[in-house]
Amino acid sequence: MIRHKPLAGRRLYFVGIAGSGMSAYANVARAWGADVRGWDAQETIFSETLDGIEVDLGGTPRPPAGWEAIVSTAHRELVDGTPRASFLAELVATRPSIVVTGAHGKTTTAAMIAFGLREAGDDPSWIIGGVVPQLGGNAGTGSGWLVVEGDESDRSVLELRPRLAVLTNVELDHHASWASVAELRAGLDAWLAEVPDVVRGEELDREEHADEQHARDQQEQVPTSAGEVRVAAREVERREDGKDDEEPGKEPEAQLPLVRDP
Repeated sequence: MIRHKPLAGRRLYFVGIAGSGMSAYANVARAWGADVRGWDAQETIFSETLDGIEVDLGGTPRPPAGWEAIVSTAHRELVDGTPRASFLAELVATRPSIVVTGAHGKTTTAAMIAFGLREAGDDPSWIIGGVVPQLGGNAGTGSGWLVVEGDESDRSVLELRPRLAVLTNVELDHHASWASVAELRAGLDAWLAEVPDVVRGEELDREEHADEQHARDQQEQVPTSAGEVRVAAREVERREDGKDDEEPGKEPEAQLPLVRDP
């Protein structure tokens, strides 16, 4: 249960409220004390998560007087208001937060983190841009960590100031926002430099591959001395001659050494 209501007294009108992300924002905002209403062009699979919230369907969005409009990217031409990304930055700033970003795996990784925290008893909040059956929905409203996805495609992740950031990978998927992979990487590096704790998926991959290579090297030792080379060469020769019944590694009694010791 959330005792602290950081949005108490606010009246928020979400334009695009039935979207995967905006429906989650609306439910978190309501749990954090705001009065919530909204608009969307039509119902979606996320509409059922908005039980108890008044939703206007179709036509043009008309925020009531005295209500703040929070506008999704898809509908930003329809009405003036606070962009979705700026509202997310506000939510992230209200409590210790974990932001997951990267070209691929944001939803899965964020969901796994939220699930792990919940199972560990942390009682997290989360905003996930997809259906996550294991979590029971795309939004959670606990009192612990806030776990969200950060969108690098439109640079909006750069507005977020989390306690911990997870970068799954770096790949240029959106050329309208970034001119090159180098620019994208530089932008993310500058953002991560401002985050207290960072987990980089690419570094974890390198460490895992290094561990795997070390294990293979341990299993397949490369001969390093002249004596080891001689024994290894004779073992290969034995196998090629079909002498599998000989004791492995045993030198034939009458055979000249293949490698001279210095």
